[in-house]
Amino acid sequence: MSFAGDHLLGLDGLAREEIEYLLESAESFREISAREIKKVPTLRGKTVVGLFFEPSTRTRTSFEIAAKRLSADFVSISGSTSSATKGETLLDTARNVAAMNPDCLVMRHGSSGAPHLLAAEVGCPVINAGDGAHEHPTQALLDMLTIRDKVGRIEGLDVAIVGDILHSRVARSNIHALRALGARVRLIGPPTFLPPVARHWGEVHHDMAAGLRDVDVVMMLRLQRERQGANFLPSLDEYSRYFCLNAERLQLAKPGAIVLHPGPINRGIEIASEVADGASSVILDQVTNGVAVRMACLYILAGRARVAAVEERQVV
Repeated sequence: MSFAGDHLLGLDGLAREEIEYLLESAESFREISAREIKKVPTLRGKTVVGLFFEPSTRTRTSFEIAAKRLSADFVSISGSTSSATKGETLLDTARNVAAMNPDCLVMRHGSSGAPHLLAAEVGCPVINAGDGAHEHPTQALLDMLTIRDKVGRIEGLDVAIVGDILHSRVARSNIHALRALGARVRLIGPPTFLPPVARHWGEVHHDMAAGLRDVDVVMMLRLQRERQGANFLPSLDEYSRYFCLNAERLQLAKPGAIVLHPGPINRGIEIASEVADGASSVILDQVTNGVAVRMACLYILAGRARVAAVEERQVV
């Protein structure tokens, strides 16, 4: 198995073998984070640049920790501190950063397709850390790793994804990964939060009782209020009344079912505290696995770039 791409822009179109290779690579890096000295020299001398044009806590921090545990230098640029505030275009920002010869770029942007534009213009690997409502591939990979750890497999599982699927890049990447790995997907939410294409992705339910019955995994989503226009919801109270995951609703799932959430959590709206902090929750395991997944992605892409550069010099 191997990962053939020069970039990680999304999971749509990736072969099952490529996703499994990324997951198995992440497993091999997880042990490093449990050591007393959490560092290996794998990417020593490499520079990773994070371009985060949207707010981020978990993704940005875990990419930085991942890079530093591989001994790479990590330089972070946010939208509020970049020249975008002075009118510079995204393309000009990308070209200027690329002129400094980084070894990998990690990008989060509010516009779908922004990392793809970046990848076409720069001469180093690009990792998509979330673009608009399009994809968030490393989040889905850490979710797959967590499910595999806790349940033992992904193939044949019934997985419910609940909430604002229309605006969720996390949902899209997870749907691609789950289907590629052989799981059955159920999508649960109010009609306004389910795109027409949802029926091609899995079972569609507008009722929590029907959608959660006998599932192995429940994946809750954050309400993407920053991407929503008017009229998607009558009120947060009404959404909570019908779609918040509480202990009673969780009882409809299979015994031992696990609960995931990408964060940040809106307690009492998407998920009750009794569930978020309960025995079924693997939310903090997701965060732990995020570092391992991002270490694997940086190693595979930035490490390969290093090998390619060495081979090119040898040919010359």
